[in-house]
Amino acid sequence: MAEANGRDPGRPGGAPGRTVALVAAHREAARVGDTVRALRGLGGLDDVVVVDDGSDDGTAAVALGAGATVLRVSRRVGKGRALEGALRRLPPADVWLFADADLGTTAATLEPVLEAARSGRADLAIAVPPPQPGGGFGIVRRFAAGAIRALGGLEVRAPLSGQRAITGAALLACRPLARGFGVETAMTIEAARRGFRVVEVPVDGLRHRATGRGLRGFAHRGRQGIDVAAAAIRALLRRRLDRGAGGPR
Repeated sequence: MAEANGRDPGRPGGAPGRTVALVAAHREAARVGDTVRALRGLGGLDDVVVVDDGSDDGTAAVALGAGATVLRVSRRVGKGRALEGALRRLPPADVWLFADADLGTTAATLEPVLEAARSGRADLAIAVPPPQPGGGFGIVRRFAAGAIRALGGLEVRAPLSGQRAITGAALLACRPLARGFGVETAMTIEAARRGFRVVEVPVDGLRHRATGRGLRGFAHRGRQGIDVAAAAIRALLRRRLDRGAGGPR
């Protein structure tokens, strides 16, 4: 993973109150610039970091031009591994804001989510977007919600939402992050299971690119479903290991 703009992401420590937005991006040159600019407009952010997951369309250059710190992965490793790799390189932060690269200008609506974590109201605040046109049938969403209910004891409306703010302590308890598109499901399960405060924050106006119900959309949801299932299995195994060691149930 290479630093694209000359900053050193491996410097130790972090200033008190440090808040960082972390964006995983794959082939998002058309939208990532607007996303970065919108995030930079949020109050209290110290940095916006884009992890370019093996893109070949100029995503890194666009993000850099919009003012982001850019980390590049030479070949695609998937969302979860890209984010985990970035976290290992970056200095600690008190609050992390995770956001998808395709939000565009609507990333500006994430202020209430960020504030929920920064104010201490939540250890993990999850954005609940309005209904999105052009989505799927909700099968993966229902499966993820069921896994969170069964393994984390929590009812959520937006289990797959990539828009979330989390405290540094809660994030540490959830690491290493699950692979692929299972990262959000696993994070919610682990945070809830370990006693952190998880809240959902409705966010009007939040939009991302719909995958649709064509072949490409079904392929995406198929990969997403596999990753969510793997994340649920991982969470189950971690729970069993913790029980054996006298840890959280």
